[in-house]
Amino acid sequence: MQLFPSKKPSIPVSRDLKILLIIGGLYALSTFISNTFVNVFLWKQSGDYMDIATYNLFIYLLQPISFFVAGKCVKHVDRTLIIRIGVIFLSIFYMVVLLLGEKAVNYTYMLGAILGIGYGFYWLAYNVLTFEVTEPETRDLFNGILGSLQSFGGMVGPLLAGYIITLMDNFKGYSTIFFLSFFLFFLAIVCSFYLKKRKATGRFFIREVFKERKHNTNWRSVLFAHLTQGSREGLFIFIITIWVYIETNSELSLGLFNFLISLCSFISYYFVSKMVSSKKRKAAIFYGGLALYLAVLLFVFPTSYVTILLYGVIIGISFPLFNVPFVSLTYDIIGKSKNAGNWRVEYIIIREVFINIGRVLAIIVFIASVSLLDPILIIPVLMLVFGGGNFLSYFFIRKTSI
Repeated sequence: MQLFPSKKPSIPVSRDLKILLIIGGLYALSTFISNTFVNVFLWKQSGDYMDIATYNLFIYLLQPISFFVAGKCVKHVDRTLIIRIGVIFLSIFYMVVLLLGEKAVNYTYMLGAILGIGYGFYWLAYNVLTFEVTEPETRDLFNGILGSLQSFGGMVGPLLAGYIITLMDNFKGYSTIFFLSFFLFFLAIVCSFYLKKRKATGRFFIREVFKERKHNTNWRSVLFAHLTQGSREGLFIFIITIWVYIETNSELSLGLFNFLISLCSFISYYFVSKMVSSKKRKAAIFYGGLALYLAVLLFVFPTSYVTILLYGVIIGISFPLFNVPFVSLTYDIIGKSKNAGNWRVEYIIIREVFINIGRVLAIIVFIASVSLLDPILIIPVLMLVFGGGNFLSYFFIRKTSI
């Protein structure tokens, strides 16, 4: 069967959709400039996997809680205000890191919590707005363009940040990139004022949506698919970064690694968004998830910088092939679920809870493992165990029907 059919016709897009893409692009550039290097910044202060894991654990513990709070708020106030609150917390995070400086590693709990709250408010509002400004025929296009913007941010951000840190004195370099992130988040706040005001009314039906998984097999399958996807993200979001830095001892090399991933993703997102039709989503999810898992096998053997770069190429190409159809399929299933028009916020919250359950479980297993066993021996095993999360997601969604 043909995975890439003929090119789709152009589809008109709304003003709000374009603004939402600009905000998403600014967010991506800001996060890629600094977020990759926060883990390294903390690692250089302690050299302890536990500190890095704790920081990431608190991000994913607070993110679903703030998602829930933001979801209740968005039922009563303009959701563009919610996205602003999220960006403000993200800005505060970088200001706090700047103020703490070389003492930041002593406050991993607090830093993770602030970032988690920012993520929760930002992504709740962004996902709800995405649901509202896109239609089934524009979702693949939107997700593809957003992925391309994220990839562009991933190319420019880490390489620029790595160069700045290498060029300047270490702490001065880190201070510079954290300030750049703060400024870009400020621009995102300004852009949010141009979004059309959108207010949802009514009760908060979180329990009903959670129970809906018992009756709606599509919804239940999507939730378990996101849980397994989250289990991979929870571990890989920080461990690969630390391994690249340990292997090279160079922020510039880490920036080059992320540049390569994002360059491949940028190209891949373009072709996927143009060529993968809704009928071929599941095939794309299968092949993308399989490739993401096979790439992990590179870490079974002794690694070098070349091996890590090869991993980056595979991940950069494969993740868009998995992610674009997976996100679009999720939104379509939510859109056809019970009372989707009134309960869309609750559906997005429950989905986020399951993603973060996967992330938290993976990090807890990581913390327990490295505290009992030699990290050098156990980390590759954990990567093999959790690295198949995206591939497992396919087996949950393959029987869904919309």
